[in-house]
Amino acid sequence: MQPYDVVRRRLLAQRVWGAGAPGAAAAVHGLLAVQAQEYAYARWSVAQRCAGADRDNAAAVDGALAGGAILRTHVLRPTWHFVHREDVRWLLELTGPRVRAAMKGRDRELGIDDAVMARAADALAGALSPGGQLTREELGLVLEQAGVLDRTGGKLRGASVHSQQLGHLLLNAELDMLLVSGVPRTSPGGAVKQTYALFEDRVPAASAAGAMLERDEALARLVLRYFAGHGPATVKDCSLWSGLTIADIRRGLAAAPPGGLERLEFDGHEFFLAAPDKARAPRRPRADLIQCYDEMVIGYTPTRGYLRGPGGQAAGLRLGNANVSLHPLLIDGFQAGLWRHVLKPAAAVVEIRPDRPLDAAGRQALAAAVERYTRFLQRPVELQLPASGG
Repeated sequence: MQPYDVVRRRLLAQRVWGAGAPGAAAAVHGLLAVQAQEYAYARWSVAQRCAGADRDNAAAVDGALAGGAILRTHVLRPTWHFVHREDVRWLLELTGPRVRAAMKGRDRELGIDDAVMARAADALAGALSPGGQLTREELGLVLEQAGVLDRTGGKLRGASVHSQQLGHLLLNAELDMLLVSGVPRTSPGGAVKQTYALFEDRVPAASAAGAMLERDEALARLVLRYFAGHGPATVKDCSLWSGLTIADIRRGLAAAPPGGLERLEFDGHEFFLAAPDKARAPRRPRADLIQCYDEMVIGYTPTRGYLRGPGGQAAGLRLGNANVSLHPLLIDGFQAGLWRHVLKPAAAVVEIRPDRPLDAAGRQALAAAVERYTRFLQRPVELQLPASGG
């Protein structure tokens, strides 16, 4: 077992390598949840895991979101995630209390208590019934008109109190399964805004797959799905990803049916993973443009450093920075630099900042990765390397 074996198995389990998922909804289902606060980049994370006509296809992801097969909501830690419609009920039931506990102190600071939430819920439900879909800004006006919010609160910790209160009221309504994402709304200029809809309008009555579960059954399902889609990974990786406790994850493992996961030890860690399939790693060299909140990065915490290659656990991983649009470039599964895109009216530039010089084969692999991103953006893309050629 070597660091490359950990990375290779993860890339195959996550479908970045090997057989892609049959569609965007299946790609999300396979990962259980996909971090999605950076909406445009999260769409890329899903698209690059699909097969066939959906491979690198932004429209396929948009269609799954519009149709409600994929939903975008606060379900883990708390952070925006894409989650499959069949998973949202039982997952929120399991993780929601932990998310709510994490937000309790800030809710108190913002003056949000049960009475305020009840008034907000009544106003939100009234505005969205029947079948309504409104943006965050539009729901803010609804809450102002209902007397729940006003714009005279000033600032708290450098940010508008009004904006923070609105965000927390909507987040709590998501945790209560009152609201969930609606059909994204695209402006004439092409900007995409999320809308909110009533949970019951977007999520059908619980099916056998999506029904509420007993807690131990839900814990077992979560750990099996996480390790199947992310393994090899550790109990602590799963705990920090899910927002649940170490004890919860161990309880889920104990409740899981025997034989569902394999266990192996390497580098002082105990890893769990689904039984490996026969998928093989792609021919080397292989380049991949992943975004800094991709599940290959954010899906692990104690062991994400393996992306840096041998010794990477000690060196740590340069995650990039979404605020300045810097993201990891992988070559043969290991981080080999950073990348970003610059969008223009009818084209785009992908700038590469390699950690080391690239040979001809490496540049060819990089060009292939940029071609995949070109298909996703649906516009011409120019690849820019340093003057030395990387």
